[in-house]
Amino acid sequence: MSWYFNVLKNYATFSGRARRKEYWMFVLFNVIASFILGFIDGITGTISPEFGLGLLSGIYTLAIIIPSLAVTVRRLHDTNRSGGWFFIILIPFVGAIVLFVFSLLDSDSEENQYGPVPALELK
Repeated sequence: MSWYFNVLKNYATFSGRARRKEYWMFVLFNVIASFILGFIDGITGTISPEFGLGLLSGIYTLAIIIPSLAVTVRRLHDTNRSGGWFFIILIPFVGAIVLFVFSLLDSDSEENQYGPVPALELK
């Protein structure tokens, strides 16, 4: 849970690096939270068929957009890639696969142009 809150504390920090564990723990928590909120929206009947989101899911999605973009850019920096690589997702099918592969790659083991190697453990 501390990994999730660490990302939220740096919600608009697009500089620096994010280790693989920090990124994937954030993604895991988002999937769990989205599932729970979607379930609650389904029970309460607040799902909008046009958008495919409910009231709670929509609010959560809006609240998490900037932190998600920031941690993705920092993850790209950790693999020694520019944050501009995020826009590869605009290419249908292939872009999402490429961004997924980049997020799976191991961190750059030395200091790079985006900063020093992040700590292995959170303090």
